[in-house]
Amino acid sequence: MSLTVYKNAAILDGTKEMTLQKNKAIVVENDKIKEIVDCHQIPANAAVVDLGGRYVLPGLINLHVHLPGSGKPMNISKTNSDTSGLANTLLRNKPGRWILKKMCYNFAKTELLSGVTTIRTVGGLDTIDSQIRDEIRSGKVVGPNILAADKAISVPGGHMAGLLAYATTSPEEAVACVDKIAEAKPDLIKIMITGGVLDADDTGAPGAMKMPEPVIKAICDRAHALGFYVAAHVESPEGVKAALQNGVDTIEHGAVLDDELTALFHEKNAKLVCTISPAIPMKLLDENAMPDERYKINGTIVCNGIISAAKTARENDIPVGLGNDVGCPYVTHYNFWRELIYFQKYIGADARETLHTATLKNARIVGIDRLTGSIEPGKLADMIVLDKNPLDDLSVLRNVSMVIKSGKEVKGKPKKSAKIDALLDGMKVE
Repeated sequence: MSLTVYKNAAILDGTKEMTLQKNKAIVVENDKIKEIVDCHQIPANAAVVDLGGRYVLPGLINLHVHLPGSGKPMNISKTNSDTSGLANTLLRNKPGRWILKKMCYNFAKTELLSGVTTIRTVGGLDTIDSQIRDEIRSGKVVGPNILAADKAISVPGGHMAGLLAYATTSPEEAVACVDKIAEAKPDLIKIMITGGVLDADDTGAPGAMKMPEPVIKAICDRAHALGFYVAAHVESPEGVKAALQNGVDTIEHGAVLDDELTALFHEKNAKLVCTISPAIPMKLLDENAMPDERYKINGTIVCNGIISAAKTARENDIPVGLGNDVGCPYVTHYNFWRELIYFQKYIGADARETLHTATLKNARIVGIDRLTGSIEPGKLADMIVLDKNPLDDLSVLRNVSMVIKSGKEVKGKPKKSAKIDALLDGMKVE
């Protein structure tokens, strides 16, 4: 048995009504929180870490991650075929596969060093995400908790088809894809129902329907029969309706919701994962940062739809979680804190609700709230330490002073892109 005590902590525990608990000591036994006590009640046989009154929160949970993407602006100009060709060539040989796996692991480690202790991957390279997940769980390497979808399912010409998703042409073929993905024991199945911004065929019409409803239903039925829930990339009202009517459990991104769609969310007990981060740069950055005006026009439409969906869902008691679609242009693995800023500014949540959403609420949406998401006895000791109170200013999450994963401090700082940060810092976010 190993006991570690983090004393002189000002705790914000991640619960909905969290209030600041000062001068507390968090007693950690092995990898879990044993108890929270006053500082004079510290066990005599414990190793003690003095936090000096700093602020302690649960580790953040990022529900929408693509591990292979760096967020570099150059990605915006690459075609899907260019990128998928290179990736698939590397996947076919052992050295190339090792390179891709190492890259993805380093990005997962970057998430952890930035304060994100749990990620959900929603479209990756073959089975690399679940392999990294298993190595982290076994203790072979240090990284965040991972809920892995591995490679997603799309259709020919659909979103990420050939790169991070299989291209299926029929319900039967889609079911076979689910079975193939299931062999690596993922945590969920991800599908691509509509197009997106970068692959839109026309200006002014992003989020076009790509996946036929019989294929959606076949995937959902098979996934549910195998014990998996289904997350879907959707960026149009038509796509939301098709997704919900055919069994999708979480809508990723979203679009404008009318009364019918709102009722469908409740009827199907579905959830929404809000991802403002990739759309905001397309809407707000100078046109010189985009290859052409099509991206800015389509990005603005999608951005407005995502914000509208989250607002409507929140107003109608539909569970709303947070992810930042990391890997998209200008969205890096260390910048999840920006998604919290956008959620507060554009959706109208205060800092307390936003922190709760990025921790315990996110955990509940994906069914891991008994394991993580709050600072409570019995849960994993996944915590972050801040020098200032995030309830006063969420931007203090930009620089986490300590990350504690499974009870142990993780050393190191994430590598950052000065160019991307300067561009995003210069945006007028209102």
